[in-house]
Amino acid sequence: MDKKTMYKLTYGLFVLTSASEGKDSGCIINTAGQVTSEPNRISITVNKSNFTHDLVRESGKFNISILSEAASFDTFKHFGFQSGRDVDKFADYTECKRSANGLYYVTAGTNGYISAVIEQSVDLGSHTMFIAAVEDMEALSDVPSASYAYYQSDIKPKPEKAAAGKTVWRCTVCGYVYEGEDIPADFICPLCKHPASDFEKVMQ
Repeated sequence: MDKKTMYKLTYGLFVLTSASEGKDSGCIINTAGQVTSEPNRISITVNKSNFTHDLVRESGKFNISILSEAASFDTFKHFGFQSGRDVDKFADYTECKRSANGLYYVTAGTNGYISAVIEQSVDLGSHTMFIAAVEDMEALSDVPSASYAYYQSDIKPKPEKAAAGKTVWRCTVCGYVYEGEDIPADFICPLCKHPASDFEKVMQ
C-alpha cells in the first residue's frame, strides 16, 4: 500500500484558534470544510493530543484562519511545531486580531477567517470532529488558498541532501533528516514532534 496516495487528496490548511478560561491557543489543521449551506455549517477534525482541541471542546467555539499561498513557513512552525501546553503562542505574536466572538484570528498569510459555534461532535478515536454553525466570516485578501500540495512544494523548506552512500530518514512533515540505517520506532521529530512513522527512508 502506497501511503503517499493520501497526499493526492485536496486539503486546505488552516490555523484553528480558540480560548477557554483566559487561555488562547492555536494549531494547524488541514481538515475544515463546509457541510451545509442552509444553514451554513462547517466541520473541523482535530487531534485530541492538541491543546487547542481541549479549548474548542471546553469553549464550544472557534475561529479558522484560512492560510493562503502568501503564508510563510514561520507560521507553520509557530502554530504547528510547538504545543500550547508549553508556550503561549499569542504572547508576543502580533499578526493577529480578535474577532467579535473574542477569539484571535491570524492576519498574516491568510485570506479569510470564519467564526463558528459547535452544534455537535463526533468521537473518532484519535480525533474529534466538530460540526459547527457559522456565526461570522470575513475575506482578508485575494491571494489563493494554500493547499497541502502547495505547502509541500512551495512553502516547506527543501530537505537537505544525504551524503553519498549514506542512508537517512526524512520527516515528510517538516523535512528534518535523521541519519542512520534504521530509525528507532519511538523516535520523535525534534522540529515538528511527529513520530517515526512519518519519516521516509532516503538513500543517496
